Amino acid sequence: MATTSSALAPRDLPNTKISSGPGLFSRMFAALTAARMRQAEREVARYLEGHGGKFTDEAEREIERRFLSNQSRW
Repeated sequence: MATTSSALAPRDLPNTKISSGPGLFSRMFAALTAARMRQAEREVARYLEGHGGKFTDEAEREIERRFLSNQSRW
């Protein structure tokens, strides 16, 4: 019986440095969180603009009621 060598010779793979930065899902979560924060800031600014532009106790309570409610706006 004849034997032949393999067409694929084992090779030393180059050593690559493993990235120590945040992973894909961490970056996506951070981007989504930042986008939601910007949207919340725009909504607060729009609310204050429509209600006299002053940040009163009543305005603060209404903003908290709107943003801390369980209803999702997404």
